[in-house]
Amino acid sequence: MKLHLVLFVIVVFGLIGAPEISFADDGSTAEKVDVRVMSYNIHAGIGSDGVYDTERIAQVIEDSGAEVVALQEVDVHWGARSNYDDILADLAEQLDMHSFFAPIYDMDSYLEGDPRRQFGVAILSKFPIVQATNHDITRLSTQNATPEPAPAPGFAEAIINVKGALVPFYSTHLDYRGDPTVRIMQVDDMLNIFDEQEGEKVLLGDMNATPDATELAPLFDRFTDAWSVVSDEPGNTYSALSPSKRIDYIFASDSIEVKHAEVIETLASDHLAVVADLTLNRGENGHIIEGSE
Repeated sequence: MKLHLVLFVIVVFGLIGAPEISFADDGSTAEKVDVRVMSYNIHAGIGSDGVYDTERIAQVIEDSGAEVVALQEVDVHWGARSNYDDILADLAEQLDMHSFFAPIYDMDSYLEGDPRRQFGVAILSKFPIVQATNHDITRLSTQNATPEPAPAPGFAEAIINVKGALVPFYSTHLDYRGDPTVRIMQVDDMLNIFDEQEGEKVLLGDMNATPDATELAPLFDRFTDAWSVVSDEPGNTYSALSPSKRIDYIFASDSIEVKHAEVIETLASDHLAVVADLTLNRGENGHIIEGSE
């Protein structure tokens, strides 16, 4: 009789008093999950030696152990410089990763019947991409003879299920010109997009500006700069042949812990890749998937 009573108490307490536990894809019940992320401007697969070789890019990513990768300067059937290849598809296949492409430019093909010529940014992920969006931000087109700053696509957002943590990852490539006017508008546009999404975020990309640039100050105010958390070194990423400035970044919400960051020395592109180990908080983002309640 006493044994039955003990079992009854255990069952009731387990049903009523136990805290809610959510499970990650790997079966774990941890509230925090670790992920290694990378930002890499791949220069359309062309190395510092002028040779086009996507296998080198894939090797850099694989050797780094990165699980979520933001890419910039990605050609998809763009032109002769990259053999009209779909670089993102090639990398995703080589690395066995999910992918999302956000074209900045989407042009007619040179020959009727060929795929459209596209150039933009992308995200690769070892984890499922559950929702993705190609956002507009202000751009000054390089494909228009008389461009004016105007909204244009090419700001990638991918909500990724990282071991049970739903987190939006962003890949961006800001204007390259010396005049910061367009970058100022782009940063403002990105901040407005971030305001539409509550919870933790990770922003990765080529900002084409150094940390002391005033146009980047709002990003430093909004996010944690992964590199500066763990290193007092310059962390220069450009150019790969002679790194003299830091223009490639990993920004994370303040609630995300940065454990490690490093710059990967490689001549597979004209940029060096930057990697960081982050700890995400499961459940932090709540219902961020469009249509969920």
